Amino acid sequence: MDKLRPMNTARDRLAELGLVLPTAPVPIAAYIPTRLVPLAADTSLLYVAGQISILEGQVLGGRVPDQVSVEEAREAARVCALNLLAQIEAASSMEAVVAIAQLSGFVNSHPDFDGHPAIVNGASELLVEVLGDAGRHTRTAVGVASLPRGATVEISAVVVVRS
Repeated sequence: MDKLRPMNTARDRLAELGLVLPTAPVPIAAYIPTRLVPLAADTSLLYVAGQISILEGQVLGGRVPDQVSVEEAREAARVCALNLLAQIEAASSMEAVVAIAQLSGFVNSHPDFDGHPAIVNGASELLVEVLGDAGRHTRTAVGVASLPRGATVEISAVVVVRS
């Protein structure tokens, strides 16, 4: 075993969960995927743009609950969280995460649907599973009429990272 590598890293926890970190998705419009803003000598805020439910180039799309079940939407939220982690890794490092300060979740849903928090929990729970206490966050979970490319879920975050 490599003595320089800490045990039970975020990558280790991903592997334990049977998950693979995807390549960070490329923006589909005129924006950058992340913005690192220095706070102090040793910390920065990392703003991560909205990550839609896209897996291996395929959009997980549809409206909850008439086109997509709540469970399928929870899985789509987990995919968003994996894409978020990929963006964190590309911009800094999952190991540098001090805290996910804020998570914003958007669910493509029927106007009468009000179970958005249960769906966004898919992302919230994955972040805690992978990052431990650093993955705990404040959160917004709202329903919207549509999302880019017909996605079921989109999440964005503000992350505190060690510089």
